[in-house]
Amino acid sequence: MISIPSQQLPVSSTPDVVIVGGGPTGIAAAIAAARNGANTLLIEQRGYMGGMGTAALVPAFCPYTDGEKPVIRGIGLELLERMKREAGEVFHQRYEEQLDWVPIDVETLKRVYDDAVVESGAKVLFHTFADQVLLDGERITGLVISNKTGRSVVQAKLYIDATGDADLAALAGVPFQVGGEDGELQPGTMCYIVSGADKQRFDEFTRTSGQGKQLEKTIVEAQQNGDLPEGRKRVSGIAWISDTVAGFNFGHIFGVDGSKAEDLTLAAIEGRKLIDTQIRFLRKYVPGFEQVHLVHSGDQIGIRETRRIAGDYTLVVDDFLSMRTFEDDIARNAYFIDIHLANAGSTMTIKHLPKGQSHGVPYRCMLPQGKSNLIVAGRSVSSDRPVQGSLRVMPNCFAMGQAAGTAAAMLRETGGGFRDVSIPELQSRLIEQGAWLGERPGQAGQVQPVPAGHIEYEEESE
Repeated sequence: MISIPSQQLPVSSTPDVVIVGGGPTGIAAAIAAARNGANTLLIEQRGYMGGMGTAALVPAFCPYTDGEKPVIRGIGLELLERMKREAGEVFHQRYEEQLDWVPIDVETLKRVYDDAVVESGAKVLFHTFADQVLLDGERITGLVISNKTGRSVVQAKLYIDATGDADLAALAGVPFQVGGEDGELQPGTMCYIVSGADKQRFDEFTRTSGQGKQLEKTIVEAQQNGDLPEGRKRVSGIAWISDTVAGFNFGHIFGVDGSKAEDLTLAAIEGRKLIDTQIRFLRKYVPGFEQVHLVHSGDQIGIRETRRIAGDYTLVVDDFLSMRTFEDDIARNAYFIDIHLANAGSTMTIKHLPKGQSHGVPYRCMLPQGKSNLIVAGRSVSSDRPVQGSLRVMPNCFAMGQAAGTAAAMLRETGGGFRDVSIPELQSRLIEQGAWLGERPGQAGQVQPVPAGHIEYEEESE
């Protein structure tokens, strides 16, 4: 161990609310806080926002609906529709009526996020890490941030951890769990985008037996021939951005802890090797992909699971299965439990709710034990592992972020910590601003039909 000499650091910012992490959670939190009148600062380690949807190239948004109606509305739905409009006329026409598995146009989405956050009045600081939390008992008194400018302190009244990995909470000493009982974690995936594809030829190839079955046979053949490594027999998702450009969520990298730089480094190297193998497979085996060219791989491997905080309430699988509603609901979730295999020899765990049904997400699961002016939103909220496999997706993160940002803005007006917020008033504000909390008195919002999807998703086991 080495002791670092103490140093005097300047205070670089004093917002009402500071948000760390510019993925869907942090984006929605920043927009909500700023729109509700709070002086808001969003800190992001990269030079753009979007999290796994932009940095890791996750090819499509997970469902916004319960199979019958949208359950994720508000800011999240607003941003989805904005991306569809701004991605060009052809893209908009193809996906205008679609709410589930909408492909992500990455560069358009980056710009949409920039514009939406700036328009809200929130400030953004890119290329910056929060590497130390200053504490006074249960209160955070400041964050030490590091960037090219140097080290400085941000002092806010309220702090939102939107890192996805509960980085801020961990630095503050909040207890947490990682993975399963034996420390196993869902694998990561290095997603990528190819050009030069032929969607018509691919559709003809898959039309007779369905994409999943036909591709599964092809993948098994390639594995038997040594052209693909052993492991999963299916592609998680192919998202067609245009008739010649497609995004892939294909294959796994095992044993990756996304909260460790060493693991992320090894996974990046291994992931790029696997992409090269998969491109060769596509050219050789899959009609429509004979001439594809790799145009973009993820800046980092896609991470599905790391820390889960210990909160005031832990959302458990029985809450999911019983479709429970809570008095402090701030969102609804209908996405299925989706736990990817922990090693090449295991199977996926998937469990759906009935069509048209959802469960509540209580405000308390975002409140970390032992801290008063910190809230944690996104995939690292307090839940058991099966429920984390459902809550972790981007639409849900938008909803939780909107609730966290709105709560922070309310407390800026009244003072106190996150446990002091009026739940009925918070729920009322969320509903007024487009969120959906179930069929409650006074709930507004037109139900939209759910069209057929444009991305196939295969299940391996119940």
